[in-house]
Amino acid sequence: MNFKTDLNFRKETLIKLLNNIIIHEDDIIKALYDDFKKPAFEAVLTETNYVISDLKDTIKNLNKWAKPKRVLPSLLNFPSTDYIYKDPYGKVLIIAPWNYPFQLALCPLVAAVAAGNQVVLKPSELTSNTSAIIAKIIAKTFHVNHVEVIQGGVDVSENLLSQRWDYIFFTGSVSVGKIVAKAAAEHLTPVTLELGGKNPCIIDETANLKLAAKRIVWGKFVNAGQTCIAPDYILIQKDMKNKFIDYLKEEIITAYGNEPEKSPDFARIVNAKNWNRLTEMIDNDKVIFGGQSNESSCYIAPTLINEYDIDSLVMKDEIFGPLLPILEYSSAADIYTVVSKYEKPLSLYLFTENKIFAEKIIQNYSFGGGCVNDTIIHFLNKRLPFGGVGHSGIGAYHGVSSFDVFSHKKAIVKKANWLDLPVRYAPYKDKLDTVKKLLKWI
Repeated sequence: MNFKTDLNFRKETLIKLLNNIIIHEDDIIKALYDDFKKPAFEAVLTETNYVISDLKDTIKNLNKWAKPKRVLPSLLNFPSTDYIYKDPYGKVLIIAPWNYPFQLALCPLVAAVAAGNQVVLKPSELTSNTSAIIAKIIAKTFHVNHVEVIQGGVDVSENLLSQRWDYIFFTGSVSVGKIVAKAAAEHLTPVTLELGGKNPCIIDETANLKLAAKRIVWGKFVNAGQTCIAPDYILIQKDMKNKFIDYLKEEIITAYGNEPEKSPDFARIVNAKNWNRLTEMIDNDKVIFGGQSNESSCYIAPTLINEYDIDSLVMKDEIFGPLLPILEYSSAADIYTVVSKYEKPLSLYLFTENKIFAEKIIQNYSFGGGCVNDTIIHFLNKRLPFGGVGHSGIGAYHGVSSFDVFSHKKAIVKKANWLDLPVRYAPYKDKLDTVKKLLKWI
């Protein structure tokens, strides 16, 4: 079967994948818990159900997305009909991360298959249980020449990147993203890079502080803060700071209890290396809540940090963990000083009732996407493209944007033969004035 051109085959294969995921959903949830104690609720909400929903949406819309799109032709080509065809790139490499190891592996794969590509998927070696169940599901669903899972560490990734691909899709850190981009450049291979950055969360004096605290605590500490679009730091109007900190404390206790380590709803850091990286950022003199950790279980408590130094270790790079620095500002210039210190973030969040202020922030700062009066929920809408800008990423996906990512847009002009205007052909003598007049109407 030609998976490149046969839409029915693509659809049938995606339906088979959907059924296999549903059959193995409990196994996926268990694997995520075994890898880093991801709560079942979060596993369903952010991993299995997200992929299932994405599959259903893709299956439903595949014929419409793949259909050649007719566009208005140029008068210069009269008479003609013009189209954009969606053509698969060919052989695609997908390198997935560990923080949402099922969702961020399967969603790009679904789109690549829907668009008619062959796929090699490299899941993360840091979440070995999830990678194993992914490999099992893929083997049950696809022929090995269509989709293949290759597991392993950095050496495997390096070997894969040394080969020639028609497209590479990578989700992960900025530092590794640069390595991927460099490897892709050797063969002029197009890439999508879904990276990250220091995502600011700005709170002005008009914000509903209690509700803001509730939404920030959820967006920050889901998956133990190991989310590329999580709020990285808070920048709050200075008069609101102390009151807001009290609300944050209350919401953390409400969510995870007085001992979050015992909470079934709080995940762990993925491994000892990342646990060490995060604990080094904790300055006990600045901790105003939390700060506890347990190396044996890779646990770090939800931690609030009273930060006043934008050159501190916790403010140097993306945190990617349950540490939340809280800075203050007095003026728009203060906001600019902090936000502009870093590369363009993947997300920006703003809590305010001032629509003019919100619009100024949206217009004046470059970032991948974000929310006003909430956090991370923009990721959930498949009608919104998701991706970064600058160091936070290249390209965007979700919904039809995912299908487009893995499709080359082939331009086709179908010219009719019943009329052939002679003005374009040589010799050009005495035709220039006529052409100039025609071009004025184009």
